[in-house]
Amino acid sequence: MLRRKAGAIFLSWELLIFSGMSAHAIGSDLFGVKPDAQPRSWQILREKRSSGLDLEFRGDLAGLPAGSVRYIAREDLKALPQVTYTVTDDRNFVGAVEVRGVALEVLAREFAGSGEKALIVAVSGDLYRAHYPQEYVQAHRPVLVMEIDGEGPASWPKSKEGSGSAMGPYLISHPHFTPSFKVLGNEEEPQIPWGVVRLEFRSEEAIFGEIAPPAVNAGEAEVHAGYRIARQDCLRCHGPASYGRLKGQIAWSGIAFFADSSPREFAAYVRNPRSVAQSAEMPGNPAYDDATVEALIAYFRTFLVKGKP
Repeated sequence: MLRRKAGAIFLSWELLIFSGMSAHAIGSDLFGVKPDAQPRSWQILREKRSSGLDLEFRGDLAGLPAGSVRYIAREDLKALPQVTYTVTDDRNFVGAVEVRGVALEVLAREFAGSGEKALIVAVSGDLYRAHYPQEYVQAHRPVLVMEIDGEGPASWPKSKEGSGSAMGPYLISHPHFTPSFKVLGNEEEPQIPWGVVRLEFRSEEAIFGEIAPPAVNAGEAEVHAGYRIARQDCLRCHGPASYGRLKGQIAWSGIAFFADSSPREFAAYVRNPRSVAQSAEMPGNPAYDDATVEALIAYFRTFLVKGKP
């Protein structure tokens, strides 16, 4: 996925939309929703998809059994509080564009069973996954984009990746992104998927706990660094077998075996996958230095010790 840096704004429950020098307050009472009101999920989520522009919700949904799947129509998303800002430095686009959409924080508050504490997972049509823990949401204020330059997804520019796929029906951006951490030589990266078709509301403890290093290794600096890098980068396309079907064909246990049994080949693969397998579709990470690769190897080796999937 291309990375983006965007400029301008943010909001709280009383949202502010900034456009140039003007600001327009949008209060929750405008939409008939009070902080202690019954969740919107009881009112507008649907059991069946009615359009290709419906956004799928699943996981821990307010007022519904665990694992429920529901859909929200585009017109209902547009009725939620919106934010607007201008993107001036975004490699997905050519030049500045204006984007408008709904803050992920608002969607979690309205529809997640655990509210703003939920881990939000954005899933694209090709099963690419972007993870938004509460810490990330608070630091970067990601937004589900519904309009670009006032236009819906049918008029959006094509992705500059691969075959130039359509970037709709939804994508995620930020009012502004400044890395909040650095692991070895790797700064935090913006999670900016396009082609988003589903949002999952999950338990951060459950999702990240399954890939966390065991307690016996948790204090090892190299292992911890590898975990932070893998959680940010590898988890976008791979994961434990329990995650089900993902974009990457190799599960966490397979990566662990590869890293342990063939560390030199593993290093070559993560930097330039096609140097090892001509058919590889994974993008390379040529900027990974030796310390980064060694940290990933040290981290994945802990899964052989744990015997976890």
